[in-house]
Amino acid sequence: MSRKYIDCRDFPSEKNCTVAIFGTEEEVLDLAVMHAVTSHGHTDTHDFRNQLRSMLKDVSESKVASGGSW
Repeated sequence: MSRKYIDCRDFPSEKNCTVAIFGTEEEVLDLAVMHAVTSHGHTDTHDFRNQLRSMLKDVSESKVASGGSW
């Protein structure tokens, strides 16, 4: 199973948020939406979820195996 992640540091905001979320695609998407709505004032819509889904990145298998730093 491939792991995905999204990192708020990739999307600068006024809050300078440093949250990073890792897991399966659906886990990351659900938590990223919850975070974006509660912390950044976004609205949970189908289009917003699709936009976030397109921003998810694959976690490098070498980082997963070694427990490497992010």
